[in-house]
Amino acid sequence: MELAFIPSPSRGVLYLGPIPLRGYAFCIIIGVFVAVWLGNKRWIARGGRAGTVADIAVWAVPFGLVGGRLYHVITDYELYFSEGRDWVDAFKIWEGGLGIWGAIALGALGAWIGCRRRGIPMPAYADAVAPGIALAQAIGRWGNWFNQELYGKPTDLPWALEITSSADGRVPGTYHPTFLYESLWCIGVALLVIWADRRFRLGHGRAFALYVAAYCAGRGWIEYMRVDDAHHILGLRLNVWTAIFVFLLAVAYLVVSAKTRPGREAVVEPASGGEATADAKTDESQADGESKADGESKADADDADDESKDEAGFGEKRP
Repeated sequence: MELAFIPSPSRGVLYLGPIPLRGYAFCIIIGVFVAVWLGNKRWIARGGRAGTVADIAVWAVPFGLVGGRLYHVITDYELYFSEGRDWVDAFKIWEGGLGIWGAIALGALGAWIGCRRRGIPMPAYADAVAPGIALAQAIGRWGNWFNQELYGKPTDLPWALEITSSADGRVPGTYHPTFLYESLWCIGVALLVIWADRRFRLGHGRAFALYVAAYCAGRGWIEYMRVDDAHHILGLRLNVWTAIFVFLLAVAYLVVSAKTRPGREAVVEPASGGEATADAKTDESQADGESKADGESKADADDADDESKDEAGFGEKRP
């Protein structure tokens, strides 16, 4: 008999009249707001402008949601396109199912578009938002708790997660709360990136690469504990192989970038066009004022010279 466990919510959705309020969606939304808030603070500290992170997030977040859903549907296609399944369910993102690998990949594309439109270096932006993304993942993982999904192997530990639902092949019991393990790991990753960025003044995308490498290191062992259905390659789950591959890419980028582009960007956001025009007009006005003042000074000097000549008797006789 279990003496203690983490209870699962009796339901993952509440209804406000006809409007469903889903715990999974709330976790995603709160995570996005936290990521933008922290990213904005870090961007301003780097010399950027307030609001820029949110402006680019308008591009990155929708791309990320689409990418995350695409990765999930492609890697778990049998859930939507096998016999007896309804392919329309592939669009029901509120029921869960976002792959972080696709979310980061396509979200980066959206961020790149936003950065291009603002004339901002993408690596600097990625460094600013990296720990915020990790915190967003930590919050988003609680959506799995609301949906009673993505748990680990059976266990009787005091912090075991109680699963009460028997839908979709679930077996009620107590399991490793892998959602909690990953949430705590992501918080640790965020703190690591913030510390390392302050200690070593990471730039040119290295703070983001550190976040990716650290997350992959944790995701590998957490993924290994999960018991939900997944594709396997050489005995390992597909996401474990993905974590290994992305980890190696991130570490390689850290090493190469540190050698080829040491230090940190001096300027992360250029002046906007309107401000540049205003500055130019100000400079022009100042130049005109200085020219006018020089002209007046020269005229005054000529008048004074004429008066001196008159007094000395060298000037022209005036009636």
